[in-house]
Amino acid sequence: MASLAWGVTGLAHAQAPVLAEVFPRAATVPGGVARVELGHAPERPRAFSGDTPLLVMGDPIAWTALVGIPLAATPGEERIRLITPTGAERHIGYVITPKRYTEQHLKVSPRTVDLAPEDLARHERERAHQQGVIATFSAPPAGALRMQPPCAGRRSSSFGLRRFFNGQPRNPHSGMDIAAPTGTPVVAPLPGTVIDIGDYFFNGQTAWLDHGGGLLSMMCHLSRIDCQVGDSLATGQRLGAVGATGRVTGPHLHWTVSLNRASVDPALFLDA
Repeated sequence: MASLAWGVTGLAHAQAPVLAEVFPRAATVPGGVARVELGHAPERPRAFSGDTPLLVMGDPIAWTALVGIPLAATPGEERIRLITPTGAERHIGYVITPKRYTEQHLKVSPRTVDLAPEDLARHERERAHQQGVIATFSAPPAGALRMQPPCAGRRSSSFGLRRFFNGQPRNPHSGMDIAAPTGTPVVAPLPGTVIDIGDYFFNGQTAWLDHGGGLLSMMCHLSRIDCQVGDSLATGQRLGAVGATGRVTGPHLHWTVSLNRASVDPALFLDA
């Protein structure tokens, strides 16, 4: 083992190790991801936010729980529940800090804001179905969580944008929009299994990928879907093509990343 009693010369020439960037990047804000250190354990511990299971990554030397923080979360102290392989239970705290997202105020025709009764009923049915999809929790992923952009194009709308139509607030933007021509290939950002496909009122043609451990991707407004439920896709493998289906004003991909049932900023999983 190298001596720790270095001289002045040794210290002057020592170089700090270059640490690889870890994905997702931590951002303990509404819509972000908290990285909660769990310590060492011979087996992967189980962690929960309320009753919702969390993605736990690492190895016996150091385990980490990744907590998706809902956009509606109130800043302040939160806690997760840890259950060790021996059955012991304890709570670990973390602090959510405030973040103010950009606002966009638009004047539009009232009929584009207020849904007809039949459209509202369809939306409610589809929302209930997708809540079941979001609750998917499978074995945690084996590899790193650095994602590849799902298609080439310009980021036309960022995560968390707060929109107001005719002065009425709407839900914040729950994903990243990438503007691209119709037909642009859409690929898996990370290895995953196709767990749902469908044609929905707001989202249009949509495909869901399960990356493992409660980490999911949803791809919306597709012009075509080139995969089936049950397909296993590798990073970069095509699943469909950009389109303008659903309630949109032009062709683009809407990409949502969900972690423990909370929509989080996809940019935290990307290089830039």
